[in-house]
Amino acid sequence: MNFADLDWRILDRLRSTFLQENFSPAAYWQSHRDLAQYHVTFGERIGWKWDAVLEELRNIEWAPPAGVDTLIDWGCGSGVAGERVLRQYPQLQRACVNDASPLAMEFAVQQIRRLHPSVEARPWAGNNAQGCVLVISHVWNELSTEQRVDLLKLASTAAAVLWVEPGTHDTARDLQTVRDHFRPAFDIIAPCTHQAACGMLSTGNERHWCHHFAAPPSEVFISSDWSRFADRAGIDLRSLPYSFLVAERRDESAPPRPDNGWERLLGRARMSKPYARVLCCGVNGLCDTEVTKRLHPEWMKVFKRGEEPRRLQITRDGTRATQIHPGPPRPAPDSEAESDDQG
Repeated sequence: MNFADLDWRILDRLRSTFLQENFSPAAYWQSHRDLAQYHVTFGERIGWKWDAVLEELRNIEWAPPAGVDTLIDWGCGSGVAGERVLRQYPQLQRACVNDASPLAMEFAVQQIRRLHPSVEARPWAGNNAQGCVLVISHVWNELSTEQRVDLLKLASTAAAVLWVEPGTHDTARDLQTVRDHFRPAFDIIAPCTHQAACGMLSTGNERHWCHHFAAPPSEVFISSDWSRFADRAGIDLRSLPYSFLVAERRDESAPPRPDNGWERLLGRARMSKPYARVLCCGVNGLCDTEVTKRLHPEWMKVFKRGEEPRRLQITRDGTRATQIHPGPPRPAPDSEAESDDQG
């Protein structure tokens, strides 16, 4: 399906449903046509967020644990998240999809079989994710308290969890709380560069939240189809905020992952003529850092373009940056303790 086949009545109805405060996720979909319309529009925008997360995982050289070959796409919708993960990790040869809507599960299975014919795809109705990669995407604000507890219980059984949500303040801070819930049994792979408690949850940091921005493919901005869709749906194509969490069950026999001072840039730089301010998070918590044009003209250009690396190493005089270095990949678990890399 492509943009020439869009049915605006369906898309308008879906958009109206998404904006309601209380709705049943199972009631999204009335037919496979609904799912197909969603998949190439709203779903594709979620796919761009997953592209950003998976690119970051490539940069830090992370992959699912050895021997893990099964993916569970929980709350799959049209299957966008599971598709993106399968594309990056061909070692995943089994895909199980779960959703409140049987129509959504049927559609997602069909998509996987079409795009990944070597992958065994089927609906899933299990109660644990042992030995699996659990994929969760844009579900948190649709769940009751009881359903959230059940999801966390399921996630606690997985070999690895890849979780993406909207980059709103409340949802992102909830996901940060989930991150700390995972810490006793899981290594935090991303977005964090450390294994300590989340500094953003400390008293005094309530106004902050761990969010990031994905970049749509460049061709989107010269597409009349996407422009028309954005106007009709009331969407800013440039703005793709998201929050995410990637965690891997800890191998107790492996050495702990090192925390060597690398920091994660959050949100976007706040630009003014003489300086930029960037909010960074590391093992020592949050730091709102001033990057001056006088000391760092090249970094001012990078921040203005929005092309900054996700990870930085910053030396400061107070809160003013004196030196900035782009971050390297996360080290493998068996890296030397004296490595300058940090995950």
